Amino acid sequence: MTVYQHPTFDMAAHQFDLVADHLDIPVNDRDRLKFPKRALTVAIPVRRDDGSVRVFAGYRVQHHLTLGPTKGGVRYHPDVCLGDVAALAMWMSWKCALMNLPYGGAKGGVAVDPRQLSLGELERLTRRYTQELIPFIGPQIDIPAPDLGTNEQTMAWMMDTYSTQTGHCVPGVVTGKPVGIGGSLGRREATGRGVGYLIGRAFETLAIQQSGSTAVIQGFGNVGSHAAFSLAKHGVKVIAVSDFQGGVHNPAGLDLRALDQHVTAQRTVQGFAGGEPIDNANLLELPCDVLVPAAMERQITGENAGRLRCRVLAEGANGPTTPEADVILAERPEIFVIPDILCNAGGVVVSYFEWVQDLQSFFWSESEVMDRLFRLLEGAFQQTLQASRKQRIPMRLAALSIGVKRVWEARRARGLFP
Repeated sequence: MTVYQHPTFDMAAHQFDLVADHLDIPVNDRDRLKFPKRALTVAIPVRRDDGSVRVFAGYRVQHHLTLGPTKGGVRYHPDVCLGDVAALAMWMSWKCALMNLPYGGAKGGVAVDPRQLSLGELERLTRRYTQELIPFIGPQIDIPAPDLGTNEQTMAWMMDTYSTQTGHCVPGVVTGKPVGIGGSLGRREATGRGVGYLIGRAFETLAIQQSGSTAVIQGFGNVGSHAAFSLAKHGVKVIAVSDFQGGVHNPAGLDLRALDQHVTAQRTVQGFAGGEPIDNANLLELPCDVLVPAAMERQITGENAGRLRCRVLAEGANGPTTPEADVILAERPEIFVIPDILCNAGGVVVSYFEWVQDLQSFFWSESEVMDRLFRLLEGAFQQTLQASRKQRIPMRLAALSIGVKRVWEARRARGLFP
């Protein structure tokens, strides 16, 4: 199916092929598990503030619906395309299965730079995109959430557009909404806090003291910033962070509160006075106890994997490590990898909690949400670690094997229709 051809989809497909070989999945079952159930491409005409009209390309991919409705984010980024979105949907399938959530994976997005649009233009774009998706989304069909370039406001517009069409309020159609209209306490912070929790568990496994240890974070958006604050609460020094424009480095530790204020005002870490400038390439190779790639895909490659100087690689982003890099990391047992489908699963777990709360119209306290989140992450971490050690396989292969096997078994139980 060449329609999905893209470096990121090729990477996700390669990972699946390795898992399929490991699990000895029959050839007849492999394509059914690998390729998406359905994919939608839409044209989104938007009237700009100056009166002109521009058409943007939008996408939504639903990987499988075997275990329940599909679940996945919506991203606004210039590089969004069908193959990239399909890869992210596939990873979301394995992530949901690893966490034992009753979902298949989905992903969507629009090829747009949201920083180049006004608030009004973003609202018109979001509402038109949602309108095009209405036959394919719903609380029991497909449930979007925020991702790169989108936020709570985006989800509020999507929920309102869908609810207007149905004639009644449907908070369960999206997650990651503002708390006042059915969002869950703790959802915004969930992915970053989950990354921080799992780094702590990895440190315990390796007998590394958190207090006084060092962290480097690529990406200071929602995931990276909350991971940084979560680590700092346990005494970890965050010595470098970056975003798409560049980074900042201070071996003595960055003042995260001052940095957060700077980012709020300037919308970038670049120019922060509390450290020295550093580019993303050099940032990834800084000596540290934990490296957190929390930006885009394919950042750890065959070219730089041999130069990493971290003890723990915690993948806050989706697909930050290429298969070529995995081969090199497999020969570097001193680096403990927390794979992406485990490391950044906190967001979809709390999205699941939000969906459940919306369906029941019964809402939980933030402490209840976090307690349930950490319990699920702990279970998945233990299962992955045990599988890795027992079978003597990398953590990524262990995590993917658990997720893929659960989807495969569900497919076999349901059979092939007709």
